[in-house]
Amino acid sequence: MNELAARAGVPERTVRYYIQLGLIDRPEGETRAARYGPRHLEQLLAIRKWQQAGVSLQRIGELLRGEAEQAPPPRPRSAGTVEVWTHVVVAEGVELMIDAGRAQLTADQVRRLSQEVLAAYARVKKERGQ
Repeated sequence: MNELAARAGVPERTVRYYIQLGLIDRPEGETRAARYGPRHLEQLLAIRKWQQAGVSLQRIGELLRGEAEQAPPPRPRSAGTVEVWTHVVVAEGVELMIDAGRAQLTADQVRRLSQEVLAAYARVKKERGQ
């Protein structure tokens, strides 16, 4: 279990809790002979991804059991909701706004997307000779 927890970047206690909730499969075998495989790691990584997107553990359970569509719905937006957006100024009049949580993007993916948009804009400007 300690290797699984380390690979997924979660404490062992969290793994036990997720097993208890039925979010991840029970290990093969019992006690010290218990074995965890790639499926367990996939489940933990999916849980972490959806949690980062603001999805509740109850909803994550539904998604993992196939009781709901695989793409979690965007978080509801209501008065008083605090949102964190990445605002990238590409050029005068061209801006990129990203809500990483709702878009289910990691910080690294946001950086890469921003770089790709900047590069695409530069290519378009070059094609027009500007």
